[in-house]
Amino acid sequence: MDHITANEIAGLGVGSFLLCATIYAPKVDAFISNSQRSSLGMCKRCGDLRLIACTGCKGTGRVKEGGLLSFNMLDDLYESLGGESTVKTTRCTKCQAKGSFCCPDCSKLRSV
Repeated sequence: MDHITANEIAGLGVGSFLLCATIYAPKVDAFISNSQRSSLGMCKRCGDLRLIACTGCKGTGRVKEGGLLSFNMLDDLYESLGGESTVKTTRCTKCQAKGSFCCPDCSKLRSV
């Protein structure tokens, strides 16, 4: 620990800050969007769309086989660039391959 320079400590601090900011970015985004929706008089959860994306398949209706541990970054990158995925997919059982659910906050109120 005697040979650590000030630049290394500063780099560790900035790297830690960026890691924390990356991890908490979705929560901060959700907080800001909820406050914007409430100030506009919209549903806080769905923004008056009356649909919420499925958390199991992220709204696609398909789930990659192998579960959560089958994360393959190169295949995901190739697929996002427009290529065909080599990983087999199955229908999402959580949403019955629809990709979304009715919003529990506003869909019952406005369906008259």
